[in-house]
Amino acid sequence: MKRYSLSEAEDKLIGTKGTPQRDKYEFELKLELIGDMIKAARKERNLTQEQLGELVGVKKAQISRLENNTTNVTIDTILKVFHALDAKVNFKVELLNNRMKIA
Repeated sequence: MKRYSLSEAEDKLIGTKGTPQRDKYEFELKLELIGDMIKAARKERNLTQEQLGELVGVKKAQISRLENNTTNVTIDTILKVFHALDAKVNFKVELLNNRMKIA
């Protein structure tokens, strides 16, 4: 039986980095991680979904959808949720190449 590393298995099953399938997978994985972080922080603060929704100005259902990654979410909403949870958020922006085309 052949053994594969995690990165080899991802390349084989999902696609290599830079392919649309792999990009979609990694994007969805990041959204799922954000949902997990929101849920963990909410529970650490001993808040219900309804209470967090009230702090953010959304309904309980929206918090549930965020935590379960069943909705598209804006950065603004994410920032509002983490602000309500009194949590610090850091974004890392990395430029992938040095060339830019100007139309």
